[in-house]
Amino acid sequence: MSSNQLWIYDTTLRDGAQREGIALSIEDKLKIARKLDKMGVPFIEGGWPGANPKDVQFFWRLKETPLDYSEVVAFCSTRRPNRVASEDSLLQAILTAGTHWVAIFGKSWDLHVTEGLHTTLEENLAMIGDTLEYLRRQGRRVIYDAEHWFDGYKANRDYALQTLRTALEAGAEWLVLCDTNGGALPHEVTQIIEEVREALPQLQGRGENAPQLGIHTHNDGGTAVANAIAAVMAGAKMVQGTINGYGERCGNANLCTLIPNLQLKLGYDCVTPEQLARLTLTSRAVSEIVNLAPDDHAPFVGRSAFAHKGGIHVSAVAKNPLTYEHITPEVIGNRRRIVISDQSGLSNVLAKARSFGIDLEQDDQTCRQILAELKVLEKEGYQFEAAEASFELLMRSAIAQRPHRFHLKGFQVHCNASDVIESNALATIKVSVNGEDLLEVAEGNGPVSALDQALRKALVKFYPEIAEFYLTDYKVRILDSNSGTSAKTRVLVESSNGEQRWTTVGVSTNIIDASYQAVVEGIEYGLLLRSPLKTPVL
Repeated sequence: MSSNQLWIYDTTLRDGAQREGIALSIEDKLKIARKLDKMGVPFIEGGWPGANPKDVQFFWRLKETPLDYSEVVAFCSTRRPNRVASEDSLLQAILTAGTHWVAIFGKSWDLHVTEGLHTTLEENLAMIGDTLEYLRRQGRRVIYDAEHWFDGYKANRDYALQTLRTALEAGAEWLVLCDTNGGALPHEVTQIIEEVREALPQLQGRGENAPQLGIHTHNDGGTAVANAIAAVMAGAKMVQGTINGYGERCGNANLCTLIPNLQLKLGYDCVTPEQLARLTLTSRAVSEIVNLAPDDHAPFVGRSAFAHKGGIHVSAVAKNPLTYEHITPEVIGNRRRIVISDQSGLSNVLAKARSFGIDLEQDDQTCRQILAELKVLEKEGYQFEAAEASFELLMRSAIAQRPHRFHLKGFQVHCNASDVIESNALATIKVSVNGEDLLEVAEGNGPVSALDQALRKALVKFYPEIAEFYLTDYKVRILDSNSGTSAKTRVLVESSNGEQRWTTVGVSTNIIDASYQAVVEGIEYGLLLRSPLKTPVL
């Protein structure tokens, strides 16, 4: 193993799935595992087969169609107190999963031994040793997760170290030090790991089979990533974490932040450059699968991670991106974005046009027309920072490159307040396509849903690709709350075709009208993505 080699261990499917609001099906888990496999993640923790029947099926499914690169790891606790490992049903389930590697967690903190397990410190050591020896006899390679390590070490250093010695003697190939409560600070992590390496001579070995240290951090103190980096710099060779930092309470160390920091900033080998370029795509794909909106402001992979709004920033980045970007966004699969708002200058408009594949020059009068229209619309309540699709449509209108595929002639919506009726809204629309007038009716579980369904029903006959479009988010903002129910409303609608997301905006004193504006532009932009005018982007 090279001195710069790090082993990434992903626990999104187990620890990440413990986040409130995440519920993964077997198909969800399989999709995520294959995304991680393409990312070149060496270890993927698949779940706890003894505690969850769904996880058993997950491991069986992967036996039928194995991954190309990653090792799948089954997770379990040590045997229960006062039992024999070979007779513990939890360990039998681990063996049935059929993985080459297993991860076993045991207690490092004497408080958890006596208060949690209600057993003796000696029995806890026996549980660790008996479990690992049994699994090694069954031909399994073992990663030992020292749960609550840092709290346990601070409370009773000698006992915590003895749990690690026991695991090493029983055949553990990795000792992973876990900040389970997430309360450690980077300087503590550094000091404790240095002391562990000094106390355990076995960790000084350099051979291929020499045991190594790993790190597993939680984010309760907001330091999970910093703690993991501190551990690596102190000698840890395995880094455990989750995609997008998902996890119980405040989450786990975010691999989407850790991997580029470790590889691009510190020179460690985590994945290949080609695999690193899949990072942003993987982050957003996992967000889609777990049905959580991506964090636009996430480091490295967020939509806003390389977004520039101030005119001075935009002008400087156009000359040399290093002026306001710490890395080249393309190396992790992201891209630069120029944000448009009423604070924008000509440099923003020109840069934004280039990102859309539109050629404009600074002395082109069209630029000033677009900027003037932008400021007028934002004064009326439109906001294009979060609705880039609408701004591109506006820009293409100004240069006569906006295809007019359909024309709305009118709509009506009828709502039924009865709780008994599932579809409580009925929409009727009249739309013209290629000179042909169409009248369509559709039901929905609300007025916006009904309008959306009616429009799609009319247009899909002419544009079949619309069947792939769907709404992923809907936001309403009251712009002048003092006006009561006659207040002007801004609606942002996010749409997707399964590969890309785009956001459109509508403004009106009528919330239905504002919503419809955004929905119409969402469909129009989705069609534009398929046209020769547009090259699809992330």
